[in-house]
Amino acid sequence: MARLGIHQDFLQDLIRLERPVQQKVVDTILRFEQTAHAGAHLEKLNKIRDERLKSIRIDRKYRGIVLAPDKGDQFTLLRVDTHDEAYEWVQNRRVSVNMATGHMEIRDEASIDMTIEALTQVPTRPLKPLFHHVSDADLIRLGIDDQIRKFARMLTDVAMLEALEGRLPQIQYDVLFGLAAGMSPEDVWNDVVGSAAPEKINPDDLEAATRRMPDKVALVHGPDELMELFDKPFARWRVYLHPLQGEAALRSYSGAAQVTGGPGTGKTVVALHRARHLARQGGRVLLTTFTATLTRSLAESLRLLEADDEVLSRIDVLTVDQVARRVLDGHSGKFALLREDEEMEIWRRIVRRRDLDFSETFLREEWRQVVLAWEITGSDGYLAARRLGRGRRLGSLQRAKIWRAIAEFEQELNDRDLRTFETVCVEAARSLAERDGKPYDHVIVDEAQDLHPVRWRVLRAAVAEGPDDLFIAGDTHQRIYDNRVSLASVDIHLAGRSTRLKINYRTTEEILAWSCAMLAGEKIDDLDGRQASLSGCRSEVHGAKPELFRASTKSAELAHLAETVQSWLDAGVQPEEIGIAARSGPLAQEAAAALTRAGIAATHLTRDKDGAEGHVRTITMHRMKGLEFRCVAVIGVGANQVPAASSITPLEEDATTHWNDLQRERCLLFVACTRARERLQVSWHGEPSPFLNLASG
Repeated sequence: MARLGIHQDFLQDLIRLERPVQQKVVDTILRFEQTAHAGAHLEKLNKIRDERLKSIRIDRKYRGIVLAPDKGDQFTLLRVDTHDEAYEWVQNRRVSVNMATGHMEIRDEASIDMTIEALTQVPTRPLKPLFHHVSDADLIRLGIDDQIRKFARMLTDVAMLEALEGRLPQIQYDVLFGLAAGMSPEDVWNDVVGSAAPEKINPDDLEAATRRMPDKVALVHGPDELMELFDKPFARWRVYLHPLQGEAALRSYSGAAQVTGGPGTGKTVVALHRARHLARQGGRVLLTTFTATLTRSLAESLRLLEADDEVLSRIDVLTVDQVARRVLDGHSGKFALLREDEEMEIWRRIVRRRDLDFSETFLREEWRQVVLAWEITGSDGYLAARRLGRGRRLGSLQRAKIWRAIAEFEQELNDRDLRTFETVCVEAARSLAERDGKPYDHVIVDEAQDLHPVRWRVLRAAVAEGPDDLFIAGDTHQRIYDNRVSLASVDIHLAGRSTRLKINYRTTEEILAWSCAMLAGEKIDDLDGRQASLSGCRSEVHGAKPELFRASTKSAELAHLAETVQSWLDAGVQPEEIGIAARSGPLAQEAAAALTRAGIAATHLTRDKDGAEGHVRTITMHRMKGLEFRCVAVIGVGANQVPAASSITPLEEDATTHWNDLQRERCLLFVACTRARERLQVSWHGEPSPFLNLASG
């Protein structure tokens, strides 16, 4: 019986299709397999380079491109697009077999031939060939065929290679990119080719080549399995590693390294692939971040990426606070964690008792951002501290009063066996530093911009200093907590081992440009104390502009939200691919209730609760960090909600902290908006937030 396999690259096409068309694709595949003679569904194409590529009708507007091998009954659906676009794509494509992997690969043969011809016409210049250090024997062993090898030998700059990305066979492009980035042929074999080649490869047997790549071509059995595959294309693309990201993820570093970049540039994907790469080499890996919501998302993506339980067993996916608690369990006496409201009440009592001219918020932040951040343990150290970024100037007498208040706070914690998350980290870092052995060989940090110095010290102490010890992914434009740190101050030295990603693979250019405009003029420091920039950050994908909606009341805004979400569902977006972001938890809960009343299944995500399958997710802006959705609605973006008044230090109390707070709130809105892949709607009732980029909306 004829089988129609589904190439993974086709799933990217599927995401773009409206739901009725998706269903027609499913019907076409099922109808194909129910017919004794598969060729009855296929149409021969004229003026193409590879006659094994056929057309299959989806409906009057859409066509599929199918690989029909010379022998056998294993067919592969490669692409679905409108009639003209599908035919334009197939015209110059050719399918071949990679002689290193034995896998099927697809190339734009005409573009490669034209490039070779153009390079041949260019006058010879005294430039060193890009691959002068790689022998033909190594190129052949790595699967570079005659046509691509001829092209490679003409290159003198990696930009010439990048210009043909997407037109070369993907594995051959990855091999060349790895070699151009300085990887040795052996490293490229291990990290890019990735497996032992079959003993015998027939370059003409495409059916055998297809069978060798189950991770790239899905062979489904029956309609239920087919629908399960089609229901989850979005998840597969969450872990796709672009070659430009792969160089940062897979190379070896002499010490700590970092990858930076704007939203959607793939920092989390790089962190995931690096965790798998190091675990596959036998290392004990910690993949960590700040929030529990994000660790659950990382763990889910890691399971999607790696099927080997032995490899997964070598990777711990934990928050830094969870790591610290593990360190102290069994090594410290019993203690209770102090809730934030309880902590603020202790500070309030101290303020009243000592009749201080400082608020409880100021004292708490002075303790966190100065005393804990700089490991100050005595009054002399506090009196001499520089208090960088704190803004409000303090005289010696004021510092003395504040120090006595802080000492009283710490004494009360000690007397009552209480800890905050920060003090747990302080003790854990001290305990780890005193140990001879370290719990991890490699530590990978995602969303690094949100970690307090005490958490950095836990991570620094959890792994011995050396090659590939720390790998840091972050973007300070997405800093949503008031934690500012210079990595050098916590003994993490990057020494130029930094990669900046510029191409956004998640968000459309329209959403990205609109969101970035909200940060125009903001001066934001990176983790090394230099000014960070979003310049050059771009998306190659285009789509609809963000939609802005102003309602007269909150009820009207929520009613409009339900209408918008229903329209997305009707267009074929899956419920779990829709995220609703709100500045506060209560408003996010109200949104879930409003959607439920409208007959739309919705779940409010919290620290301890994930979204149910088949439910729209409503989330606070803080918990949107690290997540992504096809469609996002950001609600309640009014002047009285964003920025949140309770999160802004009064200007007269501390001017520097006031402006830092405003910047943090602006970055929080930026983060929420850039979680969207295809559609973004921003709404409010009453007056709009001053942060909104209304001019171009």
